[in-house]
Amino acid sequence: MILSITNQKGGVGKTTSAINISAGLALMGRKVLLLDLDPQGNATSGLGIEKNHKGIYNVLVENESIKAVIIPTTVNNLDIIPSNIELSGATVEMVALKNREHLLKNAIEEIKDRYDYVIIDCPPSLDLLTVNAFTATDKVLVPIQCEYYALEGLGQLMNTIMVIKKRLNPNLDIDGVVCTMYSTRTKLSEQVVQEVKKYFSTKVYSTRIPRNVRLAEAPSFGEPIQIFDAYCPGALAYKELCKEIIERNEANK
Repeated sequence: MILSITNQKGGVGKTTSAINISAGLALMGRKVLLLDLDPQGNATSGLGIEKNHKGIYNVLVENESIKAVIIPTTVNNLDIIPSNIELSGATVEMVALKNREHLLKNAIEEIKDRYDYVIIDCPPSLDLLTVNAFTATDKVLVPIQCEYYALEGLGQLMNTIMVIKKRLNPNLDIDGVVCTMYSTRTKLSEQVVQEVKKYFSTKVYSTRIPRNVRLAEAPSFGEPIQIFDAYCPGALAYKELCKEIIERNEANK
């Protein structure tokens, strides 16, 4: 299964979710590939990988074999395709390329059978990189922070998904929505959850990711939360979320 984690709004826990969902699924015995499609490369550094490696830019723009840029991580069953700053110019370079919306899909075809899950950490924008992700993916997971203006911009995201589904990827679907930065101390968090449920109904995952300092600290040590502090509230929440993802996507297999 190919799962894109996306929200064009920054600061919603997108990359944190990409790293910790990938690691969580891997620690549950699934073979996982995390593909860092964000030019900031935070998923790459968040797993302790240097940004000087060849990565997804070389695959999309320079026609490098995708097999050549896969790097194993310190987490069993988890590999990564890194990103670096070169990717920031990729959208301009890709415009002139043939079949530009399908470059990522065609590359992933070579290796997707090796993995139970390919997790794509999308950039915080709706550009050609995100279009490539949506064209290649089976489902989209949207993290939404439990703060004011949480639903801001989601209409544009949903419209983009509908356009891609209609024109490029008829199988594209929303896997679910994850409420992040949840606080039991404020009424606002619960109000946001209820608003999200009105908008997305049964697509909302039951697990809520709490606001947790350890989650923020883990990337600076190059470790997913499950390795950095396996029993903190953030780690336990991502463990429950991974169980939900498995239940939702593997029940009919």
